[in-house]
Amino acid sequence: MVEIITDSAADFEPWELEKYNIVCIPLSVTFGEQEYWENVNLSKDQFYQLLLGTHTSPKTARPSAYTLERILGAAQQDGKESVVITLSSALSGTWEGVQLAKTNLNYTDCCVVDSRIATGGQRILVEYAVRLRDEGRSAAEIAQAVQELRPRISLFACIDTLEYLRRGGRVSAAAAAIGGLTHIKPMISVSLDGNVTIPEKALGRGHGMSRLVTHVKSQPPDESFPFYVMYTHYRDNALVLADRLNAEGVSVPPERVINVGAAIGSHVGPGGFGLVYVTQGHDE
Repeated sequence: MVEIITDSAADFEPWELEKYNIVCIPLSVTFGEQEYWENVNLSKDQFYQLLLGTHTSPKTARPSAYTLERILGAAQQDGKESVVITLSSALSGTWEGVQLAKTNLNYTDCCVVDSRIATGGQRILVEYAVRLRDEGRSAAEIAQAVQELRPRISLFACIDTLEYLRRGGRVSAAAAAIGGLTHIKPMISVSLDGNVTIPEKALGRGHGMSRLVTHVKSQPPDESFPFYVMYTHYRDNALVLADRLNAEGVSVPPERVINVGAAIGSHVGPGGFGLVYVTQGHDE
């Protein structure tokens, strides 16, 4: 059987990783001098408690070479093929680190996929890889199928401020100033090359929520794939959005309302909400 490996930016809960037999590479976040690892000694709720309790920006880092070689090496020693699906290489050095670990181990049966996305979008790709693994596909077949699906994934979100993205160098100070205006809520997406974009702005949370619903109407989802509503810390925003989508005929059961973890939450901050899904049609 093929080993499916991802990093914690895919925002699976520990019990889900066990249920789907997914190996997770924990990403780290540092507050001051204290370093934490997602799903190891830091839950999502604990992360936001730390984030809201400090004025210091947390720092995220890619996994160490030792960690990556240990995880890939375990699959190699078991004689398994593997598919590793990482956080977008435009947002993290994890993909580059996995490629290096694969080379150092001479692990030829390992296929490394740059998701070019994060959180729920990365999760959709991993779940698709699990589905193909369970159908008996090879690592190469899974990796190719995952890469072909990626252009159809749409991620759109409304965040409370661009300040956290500015601190992490993801957007310019000028762009971040938009979020400082009264009632202006930035709308963010992820481009096909894996970078964060700011396609528009909303006049408050209600307008942002309406824009998300309109987006789904204009680009209908493929119902053979899961549809996720995401949030950073404040679940009520996501539940309201899920109710509005359910009223429009888009099924979003409670288990598909997910909290975004430290890897992305460090750069987005609390108070965000959004959606991610696979659109209908063929790749362009």
